[in-house]
Amino acid sequence: MPKIADYELWFVTGSQHLYGPETLQQVAADSTEIAKALDASSAIPVKVVFKPVLVSTESVSELVAAANNTPRCIGLVTWCHTFSPSKMWINGLKVLQKPAVHLHTQYNRDIPWASIDMDFMNLNQAAHGDREHGFIWTRLRKDRKVIVGHWKDEKVQAKIGAFARAALAWADWQGAKFVRFGDNMRDVAVTDGDKVSAQYKFGFSVDYYAVGDLVKRIDAVGDQQIDDLIAEYTDAYALTADVKKGGNHYASVRDAAKIELGMRAFLKEVGAKGYTNTFQDLHGMKQLPGIGSQRLMAEGYGFGAEGDWKTAALVRAVKTMTTGLAGGTSFIEDYTYHLDPANPCNLAAHMLEVCPSIADGKPKLEVHPLGIGGKEDPARLVFDSVAGPATAATLIDMGNRFRLIVDEVDVIKPPHPMPNLPVARAMWKARPDFETAAMAWILAGGAHHSAFSLAATTEMLEDFATIAGIEFVIIDADTKIRDFKQTLRTNEVYYALSQGWAI
Repeated sequence: MPKIADYELWFVTGSQHLYGPETLQQVAADSTEIAKALDASSAIPVKVVFKPVLVSTESVSELVAAANNTPRCIGLVTWCHTFSPSKMWINGLKVLQKPAVHLHTQYNRDIPWASIDMDFMNLNQAAHGDREHGFIWTRLRKDRKVIVGHWKDEKVQAKIGAFARAALAWADWQGAKFVRFGDNMRDVAVTDGDKVSAQYKFGFSVDYYAVGDLVKRIDAVGDQQIDDLIAEYTDAYALTADVKKGGNHYASVRDAAKIELGMRAFLKEVGAKGYTNTFQDLHGMKQLPGIGSQRLMAEGYGFGAEGDWKTAALVRAVKTMTTGLAGGTSFIEDYTYHLDPANPCNLAAHMLEVCPSIADGKPKLEVHPLGIGGKEDPARLVFDSVAGPATAATLIDMGNRFRLIVDEVDVIKPPHPMPNLPVARAMWKARPDFETAAMAWILAGGAHHSAFSLAATTEMLEDFATIAGIEFVIIDADTKIRDFKQTLRTNEVYYALSQGWAI
């Protein structure tokens, strides 16, 4: 996973030469103070770096060129302390490749009632300058996040922090590689998609590797490596007698450990940030990877089952944006329902591959038959998710665009034990209610797989969609089906027409 401390937001202030050197010196001093305060905020996970005040077309263009060519810069925070004529921003903004926040704030929180004069007004006219600045972003059809409020306000800093996390995930996608071991599950539509369009839109590639290439790495794993990894299993998880040395399923655990070591070596060798596999293509492997996929996800790798490369990439993005936050993130799917009218719930799980970062307590390492795929019994970690508010997000290919759908949910403790269910799981109540959420998800074309997170917020995911320039659809406490259907229809028209808009 990326080290957050290695990345920066650049704090960029607009002004103009008209005000003279003394005013510009004060603008620079005030901007430096704001940047330092934002940098010190615990809500903002990356460095905030002050950049010299921009007063001309040339200075804006130079700043943008530097940002575009500085990998550690993941975005800009722009603000106009004074009036900053927006035509000077055009050349820079039209080639800007980094995401941006337009922070609509001002240095002073309060009006100095007794002393206010025109000198004060000319210096502190963000109310004026930011409207001019906002116009040129909109005129150029450039997406950005707009945040309004005083820079010392914790809510403002939290919004900048959410943007920073989304921008970090976007930066992590650029040049990333996701591996497909085998192809997409046969005849499945939603997990497939246009990988060329995805690379053009998102910056990551999806590369096929034969399962035989992976098997070579698995076969090269030595017994001592397996012993060492099983020792890790013993320390980290609750093991029953049958999976310990001498137990009936100990050999299956060793096979699973060997697969995990082979996958990790392969992913490191090719520089991948995530992967997919499918139970339909396991030639040369003894079992479908279970505990290996779970543990690799816990380390930050994206994962998608049945060849679902879009969810693998999204899981990686959500894990990146939530680095250092409480709560975990996992690949998961809506599996079955509890349709009690008094308490309808979703039971989300998967055959094996749910990340232990969401586990409530110490996971159990178990071996059970899979009943699909025709291979030996796989090892997996079994647990319930922690309870709390969460998001479930899915990325789908609509043909002419990509759509990110987010459902806000509340994870609950299962009302009854499930001792015979040999998989990790999360039970949740979707907002606003079961019927509305399920209907909206289906109307929007949401996949059965999702990136589920107890750490990622709707704001982070919406910021991410804005940065990516893709459609964002939210299912939350305010969702009404009639309005939701109209939003989908309106979006169809918007995305059909927006490709042809002239600047």
